[in-house]
Amino acid sequence: MSEPIRPTIVLVHGAFTDASSWAAVIGELQAAGFTVRAPANPLRDLAGDAAHISGVVRAIDGPVVLVGHCYGGAVITNVDAGNVVALGFVAAFGLDSGESVRDLVHRFAPMPIAAATVRAEGELYVRDDRFREVLAADLPPHVTAVMSAAQRPIARGALEGRSGRPSWASLPTWYAIAHADRALNPRAQHFMAQRMAAVEHHLDGSHAVPLSLPAAVADMIRAAAGH
Repeated sequence: MSEPIRPTIVLVHGAFTDASSWAAVIGELQAAGFTVRAPANPLRDLAGDAAHISGVVRAIDGPVVLVGHCYGGAVITNVDAGNVVALGFVAAFGLDSGESVRDLVHRFAPMPIAAATVRAEGELYVRDDRFREVLAADLPPHVTAVMSAAQRPIARGALEGRSGRPSWASLPTWYAIAHADRALNPRAQHFMAQRMAAVEHHLDGSHAVPLSLPAAVADMIRAAAGH
């Protein structure tokens, strides 16, 4: 009997970063024999960002496990591609129909990142002096200094885009909850994981768990791919 086809893993990054935020997870997955893609997420508007990632996924020949971190979760929630067989959310927004990122943030107690962001010409950045504290307190200062200097802003409008019918409503889903997250309230993460009936993985890490706990994140993704 032939071996089942291994899915391609597509990793979608979130706000204030780029695909390099998945670097350590990519290494773990490639070492396990997976083909991995980590496309650029435009961070401009929810519908447009989801359309862009949908095109990337549809161009892949074969099944795909689609994984999002942070705002990347809102994007994968809205991806329209018939070859997606499972979803993974890593400290990420799993929106419901008609819901925005801003709606969900305001539903729970505010987090330290709310006072650490600055606005410039319709875009949001995290202040250099607060970056490590709110996003990656479990990474060394010299690493977070580089991350802050290289951060990609997100357009304010992206946080206000309304979700369509969520992909998680019809796909098996996994969720890694980051319990030391100071950007996305862990209670919000638990709420979203419960709402989507996801298989939960609990990580004692910051919002930057793809970099601080890559083996644990990769374990969850491998579980989704194995399913």
